[in-house]
Amino acid sequence: MGEMAELVLHSLKTFWRERVTSWLKHSTGYIPFGTPIVVGLLLPNQTLASTVFWQWLNQSHNACVNYANRNATKPSPTSKFIQGYLGAVISAVSIAVGLNVLVQSANKFTPATRLLIQRFVPFPAVASANICNVVLMRHTELKEGIDVLDSNGNIVGSSRIAAKHALIETALTRVVLPMPILVLPPMIMSIMEKTSLLRSRPRMVLPVQGLVCLAAFGLALPLAISLFPQMSEIETSRLEPEIAMATTSKTVVYNKGLSHECT
Repeated sequence: MGEMAELVLHSLKTFWRERVTSWLKHSTGYIPFGTPIVVGLLLPNQTLASTVFWQWLNQSHNACVNYANRNATKPSPTSKFIQGYLGAVISAVSIAVGLNVLVQSANKFTPATRLLIQRFVPFPAVASANICNVVLMRHTELKEGIDVLDSNGNIVGSSRIAAKHALIETALTRVVLPMPILVLPPMIMSIMEKTSLLRSRPRMVLPVQGLVCLAAFGLALPLAISLFPQMSEIETSRLEPEIAMATTSKTVVYNKGLSHECT
């Protein structure tokens, strides 16, 4: 019984050590560079030019992160990154601009309600762009497959089924990650802006929004990282027959790819 308790305790310590290490590794550049962009995305009373600019800047930053963290085992041509970048920019800008136009033309909304709804526009735009980026950049993996490894780290083969799981996990993570970053700050700021502190000091609105976005980043990053591990495990019986026959391991692991972006 004592050995079992020690084993469970060791497993928990290892799990949280990996999570904390991963959080520190990703937050070093993720939070400082990402926070100003999110503040820009959530600025009230956006013009057409500012909407296009901040969505473009966000996706440009994401493209740089993707390129710097590309998978070395399955190198992709630069054209794939350009294709994913253009697709993400076009989808993000078109959805953000389209939703803003719809909200502004909705006569049944009061100006205050219209402004509140517009603050939530960045989330569907960014989430859709993130999915578009994943599909455009990695759709060839569904045909070619990705490497799966046994418990000793040896490559067993290339699996299309594992590739499908990897793409779904990455897409889900990239939808979950921007949710608290782009949804919580507008909700919190809509309440705080009604307080006497910010009403009497309008110049403090932007710094306060920056702090709120920074706190949202601190919440979102560990949440997204813990959603799916970087190295995901799957039973060999669920993979292609040739993969199952090539190893005696009951499970294999695969690298699901880069999951985090600025937003």
